Amino acid sequence: MKKIFLFVFILGLSKLSAQIHEVGVFFGGSNYIGDVGKTNYVNPNEAAFGILYKWNKSPRHAWRISYTQSKITANDLDSNVPGRYKRGYNFENNIKEISAGLEFNFFDFNLHEFGLKVTPYIYSGLCYTNYDELYVSNGETKKYINQGAFAIPMTVGVKSNITPSIIVGFEVGARYSMTDNLDGSLPKNNFYNNFKFGNINSNDWYVFSGLTLTYTFGQKPCYCAQ
Repeated sequence: MKKIFLFVFILGLSKLSAQIHEVGVFFGGSNYIGDVGKTNYVNPNEAAFGILYKWNKSPRHAWRISYTQSKITANDLDSNVPGRYKRGYNFENNIKEISAGLEFNFFDFNLHEFGLKVTPYIYSGLCYTNYDELYVSNGETKKYINQGAFAIPMTVGVKSNITPSIIVGFEVGARYSMTDNLDGSLPKNNFYNNFKFGNINSNDWYVFSGLTLTYTFGQKPCYCAQ
C-alpha cells in the first residue's frame, strides 16, 4: 500500500511544470471516539502534526496527499457514561497516517487571480493507519504487536489566501477506521479473546482538528478541457 501512495506522489511531482502546487504543514489536535472515555465527536486532547501536498487540477478540486501523526488517549474516568466511569479503563496509542484523495472547493479558488479568496471545502479518499494492537488485562492496557489498517477520511474545512502564495485553512477531519482495536477493546489475536469488551459491532474513529499552512508554486495552469 505504501508503494501506491509513493507512486501517486511521484506522479504529481512529474507535472510540476504544468500545474500549480501546494506544500505545507498541518498542526492541531487529535481525539478518539470508541469504547473508552468520553463520547464527544470533536474534543482534541493530544497534539497532532503533519505535512501535505496538493496538486490543483482546477479552481474547484485538487488531488491531495498527506502524512499525519499523533497520540490518541482516552480515560473512562473522564466519561459521563456511568458504566464507563465505573469500569475505569484508559489507553494511549500512537497513530501514523498516510492519506490520499480529492479535495473539493465549494467556490472557485483560482490562485492566479488577485485579491482575497475564501472557500469552504471537503476532502475524502483513503488512509492507511499504523497503530499498536492493544489488550486490557486486570485494568491495565498493554501492547502486543504493531499493526496497520485502512480508514476513510471525512474532512470539512475553510481556507483563504493570506498572501499571494500562502494559504491558511482550518479543518476537522474524522476518520472511520477499519479496526475496533485502537483502544484494546477487540484484540485480533485469539489468545486475547477473553479480554474483549464494549460494542464489538462498531469500529473506532479518530479525529484530526487544526490548521493547515501551505505555500503555492508552479506555472499558471490551463483549466480548459484537454
